[in-house]
Amino acid sequence: MSRIAARFAQLRAEGRAGLVTYLTCGDPDRATFEKVLARLPKAGADLIEIGMPFSDPMADGPAIQAAGLRALKAGMTLAKTLDVLRRFRKADRDTPVILMGYYNPIYRYGVPRFLKDAKAAGCDGLIIVDLPPEHDDELCLPARAAGIDFVRLATPTSDDQRLPVILNNAGGFLYYVAIAGITGTKSARADVVAAAVARLRRHTGLPIAVGFGIRTPAQAADVARVADAAVVGSALVEKVAKNLDKRGKSKAALVPAVLKDVTALARGVRTARARHPARAAQ
Repeated sequence: MSRIAARFAQLRAEGRAGLVTYLTCGDPDRATFEKVLARLPKAGADLIEIGMPFSDPMADGPAIQAAGLRALKAGMTLAKTLDVLRRFRKADRDTPVILMGYYNPIYRYGVPRFLKDAKAAGCDGLIIVDLPPEHDDELCLPARAAGIDFVRLATPTSDDQRLPVILNNAGGFLYYVAIAGITGTKSARADVVAAAVARLRRHTGLPIAVGFGIRTPAQAADVARVADAAVVGSALVEKVAKNLDKRGKSKAALVPAVLKDVTALARGVRTARARHPARAAQ
């Protein structure tokens, strides 16, 4: 059983949803990022998404775009991202890690080499936002053959005809993008998310994680009542940015500030169904 499947099985056994956190690798610098990453599981992250910095992140809003530029300026590369994951895996063998980003850096690295190195580093899944199902032979199928889940994105515009195409070859979980647009700009209503998740469950048995627009523990709790996981990214990336000095360097408060927010989000997720058992996910 993969780490992703094992974690969602554990969450089901505990009767709760999970918290998925996203941060950009190397933001604002490698040492600070590694300090945060190492502490995320204890703070309450059930799964971790690590952003692979890219100079043209078309699906991301200003916060994550700025994080990527900070990381690139600090010298982060795809090879160094894999090394960061490798170092994390030496201390944590259980927490699922998904690498999220764009195809261009992987293509330039070389797909066979990337998959070999990513698997050896401890990568469990990939979310590549600019590779549609029509191009599965580029990366999705080779990733599956290498034992790495290829996590698909569904959006509010993914209709019942498109969903089977999206779900073909999907693995790990289905990531539902709750809003149409870029990250970090707005939030979806809880009732709209609930209806969307119910529709998605008619199409797949994969766990469903909901992201984009989740910023507070209360919003994370709303998602946790109907989905299998809540994904929080932009709010945590913004917390990093708020704890930089005028030179763009990390303040001493950065690491504890980010982890404090993760703990609060995790508390909201973990208590959501207990407070509203009648609305718990099926």
